[in-house]
Amino acid sequence: MPLIGVVADDLTGATTTGVLLARSGAKTVAYFSAEAALREERDLKLDAIVISTNSRALPKGKAQGFVHDATVAMKKMGVRYFTKRIDTTLRGGIGFEIDSMLDEIGEDSVAVVVPAMPQSRRIVVGGYSVIDGTALIRTPVAQDVRTPVTENYVPRLLAAQTAHRVGLVELEDVLNGEKAILTALDKKRKEGCRVIVVDAISIDDVTEIAKACVALGWNVLAVDPGPFTSKLAYVRGLIQEEKPNIPAGPPVENRTVLIAAGSATSVTKKQMEVLTSDERNVRIPVDPKLLIEGGRTAVDEVNRAVDAACILLEQYEQPRSILFETALHGILLNLDEEDRKYGYEQGTAANQINAGLGMIISRIMARVSRDKIAGIYATGGDTMVNVCAMLGVECLEVLDYVIPQTDIGRLIGEYGGMPIVGKGGLTGTNSSAIEIVDRLMLEASRKA
Repeated sequence: MPLIGVVADDLTGATTTGVLLARSGAKTVAYFSAEAALREERDLKLDAIVISTNSRALPKGKAQGFVHDATVAMKKMGVRYFTKRIDTTLRGGIGFEIDSMLDEIGEDSVAVVVPAMPQSRRIVVGGYSVIDGTALIRTPVAQDVRTPVTENYVPRLLAAQTAHRVGLVELEDVLNGEKAILTALDKKRKEGCRVIVVDAISIDDVTEIAKACVALGWNVLAVDPGPFTSKLAYVRGLIQEEKPNIPAGPPVENRTVLIAAGSATSVTKKQMEVLTSDERNVRIPVDPKLLIEGGRTAVDEVNRAVDAACILLEQYEQPRSILFETALHGILLNLDEEDRKYGYEQGTAANQINAGLGMIISRIMARVSRDKIAGIYATGGDTMVNVCAMLGVECLEVLDYVIPQTDIGRLIGEYGGMPIVGKGGLTGTNSSAIEIVDRLMLEASRKA
């Protein structure tokens, strides 16, 4: 019976939190829906579960419905400690998703919001979110097409979304340790706050916040990107100290990593340029306009890419990786304009592109021998969801991270044991794609 349950608004977020628990000795599985969790969990002996609601860009009513269903599913499965996983850049309807979980886990529940992820240089000071030394609203994520962020002060951002009073415990109290944090939290609760934001600039700060919450004995809904949830579980004695979960090796040879790059960020573009500067890594551009058009046109473009890849995979020396990308060459499309052009609902063009990338990966997997593939690398949460959906996969076991927020797991189901990495489009350094391919080659050697 899993004791820890995490509701995340996208799959990469789900794996980010799940990996912190897995690295601490908790067997953890990420599910792509509440229905999948109820179907599959009975067959697995788990310590923690994470359910992705894929709700970040959804309107309030729909998002709350998915979050409610996920929370109810977790209660049925016996979960005792709950987390609302949030993006480090505070995208989506965090406040109303918090409300949905608070309504379900008890009238005495309190949301303690710790948005910091210091190991990824995400901190909160005076209630303000700072990303790698830059104010949140001055980072590229502030202009995110689907979920822009225009508010830097976390309590004000949440107050605009939640029905509950929002409080703040500032850095001065946090730096004074557990007892000072406990006193400050208790004061905010007595003032009527049911959603309490807490500053943090280091992982030690996060640990002290966790100690204070456990000492208070509250029914805490942890709201965070992962570190606070992990530290709460450790202080409660549910998990061990975090440590890497790396297979002994050696790495496999002459296999290929399949890469589906759905992210259009400059970070991803640079990472893939560095990767493909080594001729062992081959790029196959995919025309996004053809995928958006749909129908026979999209299928033909998918088949063209699949045929090209299969020729490469039949060579005596296979490529180290094959990159399929739609937004790293040519002119970057405005997907909202593409939706209007075709009379689509908002978001359809993006979905068509990601579905096309997923179809490419699944058709290759169906055509070639499994021992030719070292693993799958998907950049962008929606891309990873589509790849897994096309493979008929509803859940994956999370294992470790390559770098923070770049998570590695293995598929459960028809392609059970196949390594997969999911990476957000904004994370990592220029060499991250190389590191991911190297790790997948090593991960393919992991014993069951």
